[in-house]
Amino acid sequence: MWIRSGNHIAIEDNGKIAHLEAVDVYDALGGGLEFNGRKYSSPEEVLEISFSPLSRNAEVELYSKEKALFIRVTADGECVDFIKGFMLDQVITNNEWHYISNADELRALFDGLDIRNEGEISVNTYLELLRRDYKEGIIHNNASHDALDVPVVYEKPAGLTADLYEYQQRGYAWMHYMLQNSHGCILGDEMGLGKTLQAIALIEERKNQGKKCLVIAPVSLLDNWKNECSKFAPSVKVLIHHGASRTGSPTGFDPFDLIVTSYGHAVTDNLLFQMRNWDLVILDEAQNIKNPGSARTRRVKDIPAKERLAVTGTPFENHVTDVWSLTDFVIPGFLGTEKSFSATISDDLDGAKRLEPLLSSIMIRRLVKDVAQDLPEKVVVSQPLSMTDFEAELYETYRKAIADTGNISLGMLTKLRMFCTHPNLADESDVHDDPAKYSLKYQRCCELLEEIFARDEKVIIFTSYQGMFDIFREDIPRRFGIRINTINGSTPVPDRQKIVDWFNNYNGCTALILNPKAAGTGLNITSANHVIHYNLEWNPALEDQASARAYRRGQEKTTFIYRLYYLDTVEEVVNDRLERKRDMAATAVIGADGTSADLQDIIDALQISPRKGTGT
Repeated sequence: MWIRSGNHIAIEDNGKIAHLEAVDVYDALGGGLEFNGRKYSSPEEVLEISFSPLSRNAEVELYSKEKALFIRVTADGECVDFIKGFMLDQVITNNEWHYISNADELRALFDGLDIRNEGEISVNTYLELLRRDYKEGIIHNNASHDALDVPVVYEKPAGLTADLYEYQQRGYAWMHYMLQNSHGCILGDEMGLGKTLQAIALIEERKNQGKKCLVIAPVSLLDNWKNECSKFAPSVKVLIHHGASRTGSPTGFDPFDLIVTSYGHAVTDNLLFQMRNWDLVILDEAQNIKNPGSARTRRVKDIPAKERLAVTGTPFENHVTDVWSLTDFVIPGFLGTEKSFSATISDDLDGAKRLEPLLSSIMIRRLVKDVAQDLPEKVVVSQPLSMTDFEAELYETYRKAIADTGNISLGMLTKLRMFCTHPNLADESDVHDDPAKYSLKYQRCCELLEEIFARDEKVIIFTSYQGMFDIFREDIPRRFGIRINTINGSTPVPDRQKIVDWFNNYNGCTALILNPKAAGTGLNITSANHVIHYNLEWNPALEDQASARAYRRGQEKTTFIYRLYYLDTVEEVVNDRLERKRDMAATAVIGADGTSADLQDIIDALQISPRKGTGT
């Protein structure tokens, strides 16, 4: 007998229900249907519904409630039935029967997925539906990103000494959940929100399970990773795999929980890294693999990993293929091949709009303005760096020459401080076209500037040396295509406020290069919320007064202060002195006739040799 079963027509025979295709119902309407040895007349004769000759398109909706993900397929507001995972191509809406014209298309979308009815689906099914649909655009994704948030309460990993802000707790827990469920995700928080700390929390949790982690980062950040781990996860045993003394055997990694290496060595030592199936691989500044065709990108993706995390404040820089490359690292195949992706997603605003829900499903990104209530008003980021081999060898030559004179004074250290600022300042004959080529500190500065300018924000850079002013003045506009301005001792006093006014009123990203003695006091430059101390000063008061140009009354944004200095050099001694003296609020610049403690600082600075074989 004919029956209505849910929102479709079926046949009941000896207590069993036969669910029909639309073509079977059409056959019955045309003169009857033979089924299972029985002849059935038209369903119009027994069912009080009308039959429409017009088809209906079904719509697929993904939605969320109470942090869970759901799916439903509807036509004219009525749910389309799934019978044991099979979607029927007919539906009764408003007491009228219709054929679903796009049923085959939807079946292909659902093929192989464990979708047996409307209702809750897993994160993996959700991601797979998005992946399959990005070409066709069939699905309406109305799921809130909160649905991908962690369904568990944050539990601080044992051994982590830091107290995470609330948004950092959510970030850690979300990543932990996503890595367990999809085995890959992207941490895309804006710079200054503590991405490294959130990743270290993951590393600590993995270490507690006996798992091995690998971090691949720019050379300029290798020491920063080790120092941050020492500070916030001291039980994690860290090995920096870099330089001439690095191991050539995978057994050399055995005593360590975390291996930190550079993108360069991820390429040159790729076979070594492939000898391990890493539990977690983290890419810091992951935009380094934005070029899908580069050897760096291909070799990084060759490294086997059970879980993958990409960390970047700029997930989208120039082209939609940037996102494809990042996504293909964290979840290989999620967006298909590069060729099929490029053929489907246009490199324009429309393509970016189509890509957004896919990227948002596997990336957590918070903006400073959205979580400012969780942040202190000023974030100080000290970034110790290790010299390249080229820099270390030249520095050692200068250090020995100075130390051998026996004439120990503050003035003797000036050449070493200038060298740490940039090698070109110590020897003008050794000038290179690209100032980033032989200065790791300048490389790191450019990395910071790239992210600041990508956010269309402003930055103040403090340096003491005219030679560095010349480098900044020539290189930054050429490298980033922006306008900059400068104030130093040679800038006429009446012109200084005019320059500050220009900077404050300038519409867009720009940089102002300042000498801390000439422009470290009296100026209000609150349009900038980033300050880079490119070379440290002996006097903490001078540094703090310089930072106060941006961090003062009228500043409406969280202010980020970056301090760059080289380890195992005079700059490390300067930094140690600053830390000692800061609490004492010292105001006098150290002099050659200073106290015995001052003299000891100078002696210490002349005894330190930079580590050899730490970079190239």
